[in-house]
Amino acid sequence: MSGPVDERRRAVLRLSVLFGTIYFVQGVAEPTAGLIAQPVRSLLKQWGYAAEAISLFVALLTLPWTLKPLFGLVTDFVPLLGWRRRSWLVVASSLASTGLIVAWLAPLPPGSLLPLFFLLLLPSIGVAFADVVADGLMVEQGKPLRATGRLQSVQWACIYAAGIFTGVAGGYLAQHGLQQVGFLACGLVALLTLTAALVFVREPRHVHTRATAGEALRALREAVRSPAILAVGSFVFLWRFNPFSSTVLYLHLTERLGVSEQRYGVIDSLVAVSSIAGAAAFGLWGRHLPTRALVHFSIAFGVVGTLCWWGVQGPRSAMAIAVGVGFFSMVALLVQLDLAARACSAHTAGTVFAVLMAASNLSMSASTWLGGRWYERWGAALGHERAFDLLVLVGAALSAACWPLLWALARSGRSLIEAVERADAPERPPPVASPERAPEPARR
Repeated sequence: MSGPVDERRRAVLRLSVLFGTIYFVQGVAEPTAGLIAQPVRSLLKQWGYAAEAISLFVALLTLPWTLKPLFGLVTDFVPLLGWRRRSWLVVASSLASTGLIVAWLAPLPPGSLLPLFFLLLLPSIGVAFADVVADGLMVEQGKPLRATGRLQSVQWACIYAAGIFTGVAGGYLAQHGLQQVGFLACGLVALLTLTAALVFVREPRHVHTRATAGEALRALREAVRSPAILAVGSFVFLWRFNPFSSTVLYLHLTERLGVSEQRYGVIDSLVAVSSIAGAAAFGLWGRHLPTRALVHFSIAFGVVGTLCWWGVQGPRSAMAIAVGVGFFSMVALLVQLDLAARACSAHTAGTVFAVLMAASNLSMSASTWLGGRWYERWGAALGHERAFDLLVLVGAALSAACWPLLWALARSGRSLIEAVERADAPERPPPVASPERAPEPARR
């Protein structure tokens, strides 16, 4: 007869498989960071677009990630066919797959910037929506198990496991102009999320009523005003505002330092390998370290992960740097995500976590566009090598600015660390929706 410990382990294993599958798909199918990210940038470069235009294209394509609060409201408060999570995962994965397969079926002539953008916008929306649903499940079911950090380590390890493949394969596709093949492959992989939703998502059926919606909206208003959410939101926004982006790195290495598309893909894969090591390290030790230490480690690792790129000279030095950068950046990012998850209430998990991630993604999108603009303009005035190094310094300085922010929050009585620790205390889960019937014992 199994005990509570065995039940907990089975639940964590099931959630790990579910989230691992969803995030592996995200690592492959997300248009701005997956298999087709480098081929699309390469295609735009072949079409004659400059750094600022390519950075703006990528930044606009990430805008669905700033709509995550809207997706969170839908998955938290609007059950579809009786489920809050499973049905929306099916819808999101279908949308992503459809957009990518249509992009494969509709090859575009050179210069077709707007048609390409709108074709890739659909999978961007679908992957972002699936991410919100997964985040809601992670907080809702992982927080009572005290496993949010471990589950997020699994998620991001699987994203970067996909990155090992997408780095090399994406470089090959870009080198040989095989963008259409990438669209088809991503569209087929996106269907895995649909399968995982049907097999691994366990939740009771829900009905939508005015009473439960009112209770949920009141809980949401209280959540977004809480000291923990405000403190974590401002911290994550500043930490993610880094104009030294992967787009700037790609353009500098391929255009200025002569790195081939294939070699750049290998560099991406090395970042993915070291990121998996960082995710594993955080999964093993992150939950055992004090919150204060984790916060300071995340800032320090963010600064180091950016400064490593100072003075990169060519493919060999870039490959050596990539090994360290992935580890430091991954640990720093997972601390941010775990702080956000611990600050959320399980009742409004999808929406509130989505608000925090939308702030993070808005910061990243804005800084990506700004970094491309600065790189192009500073490069014309100072030379591109100096412009690149200057962006590295600016990015590291903005990450380091999180330390004065922590001090300012503590001085104002809104200490980030204390607020997160209070919010992370065990809580009683009030209902968000009324189940039609109790779940079967085998599914608990």
